[in-house]
Amino acid sequence: MRYPILLLTALLAACATTGSNDGSITIDTRAGGQQLAGANCMVSTNSGSWNVVTPATVPVGSANGDLRVVCNKPGYRTAETLYRPAGSSGSSLGLGVGGGGGHVGVGLGIGVPIQLGSRGYPGTVTVDMNPQ
Repeated sequence: MRYPILLLTALLAACATTGSNDGSITIDTRAGGQQLAGANCMVSTNSGSWNVVTPATVPVGSANGDLRVVCNKPGYRTAETLYRPAGSSGSSLGLGVGGGGGHVGVGLGIGVPIQLGSRGYPGTVTVDMNPQ
C-alpha cells in the first residue's frame, strides 16, 4: 500500500514547474483601452535594466527583486508599474519523529524551490498611460 502513495507523490512532483514563463516578459502600453505603440520604457530588476520601445519582449530571466517598468511617450504622462514577486524560492530541510502502535519512525524531508503558480514575474506587463 505504501508504494502507490510514493508513486503518486513522485508523479505530482513531476507535474510541478520551476517557473511560470521562460524568463521573457512582454511589455505593452495602452491608453483608453487601446494599444499604444511606440512608448519608450525602462524595465529594471535586480539583475539589470533594459530600454525598449513598445510593444517589446524583454529577457529578464528568473525573478530577482522587484520588476519596475517606467514608460514615456510625447503627449502622455509618465507611467510606472511595479511588481513584487510573491513567496520565497529558498530550499528547506525538516526532520520529524512519529510513533504509534508500538512503532517509532523518523523522517527526513527536503523542500525544493518549486513554483506552482505566479511566484515569479508575469508573462505580460501592460502599462496604462494617460494623455496630458
